[in-house]
Amino acid sequence: MSYEGKMLGQLKMPARTEVEEALLIALFRHNGVIKEFGSDEEIVIEIADSFGLNQEQRAAYLETVYRKENRVKKSLLWHRLLFRAADSLAKERMVSRPTQTLSLTNNREWMLTEHGFDKALRLSNIPVAKKDSLSTKSFEVQRIVKELNETPRLANYNPFDRSKKTSKITKETTLRKRGFRQAVIEAYNYKCAVCGMKIYAPDTLSWEVEAAHIVPHRAMGKDDICNGMALCRLHHWAFDIGWFTLLDSYKVEVSSQAGSLPADFGKIGEYKFLKSLSAHSSKIFLPSRNEIYPHHNSISWHRQNIFHQ
Repeated sequence: MSYEGKMLGQLKMPARTEVEEALLIALFRHNGVIKEFGSDEEIVIEIADSFGLNQEQRAAYLETVYRKENRVKKSLLWHRLLFRAADSLAKERMVSRPTQTLSLTNNREWMLTEHGFDKALRLSNIPVAKKDSLSTKSFEVQRIVKELNETPRLANYNPFDRSKKTSKITKETTLRKRGFRQAVIEAYNYKCAVCGMKIYAPDTLSWEVEAAHIVPHRAMGKDDICNGMALCRLHHWAFDIGWFTLLDSYKVEVSSQAGSLPADFGKIGEYKFLKSLSAHSSKIFLPSRNEIYPHHNSISWHRQNIFHQ
């Protein structure tokens, strides 16, 4: 038995397969990524706590002697065990290695793959069907996010995808849908473009904000950032049914029909929802890069086809 194996046995450390499962669950709970296995990393402490590791187990060191260099390298046994688990998961393609993630996000991180994401959901007793509403990152979805962010903005942009007439629901279309959602809500910093609402669920696994199509899916609108906008659920509904639209200046325009509503309509307590929209004289909250602002061709179509004058 190796020196490392003896130490693992003597200290009664958890089995690597157990650590692999705990790491998948922890990655899922931490937005799908971990930077490194350092002592002060929250995810490292959480996993140690989940196994009830004592101070001796957490603080035990491995010593590696480099005779040619005449030095001794020390590394924490617990961190080494975590690295071994991550390396094994990478070989099974359940996580991407830091070098792979670096080329995608410019960050050195271990990141869940779709395969690892699915297993993490099963281990957490969460239906895989809930993936569409979760904000956890996966390597494959982030690849689509990068593609959407790097798509050149065209002056004569066509917001329609005619292929949607015949496209079947496949793994690729599902990934594209999640990639669109992730790209849009990231572009708007997870807050509603109209009211600025920014909040996540108590378990931090999902955000209240939604990725709204400007030219809607039912009209074969493209899954592009410039055909999207992050909106809270209430503003998403009001935008989709035409209570308000956007001007080319990115200011909100409210339907004149709002004035004919009964006095007790559109109120939340004393807050008058549509009246507050009419008073919204400033621009919506926009992404930091104007290349991914809502495209005027999409906005114009919404004004002409969805908005009620």
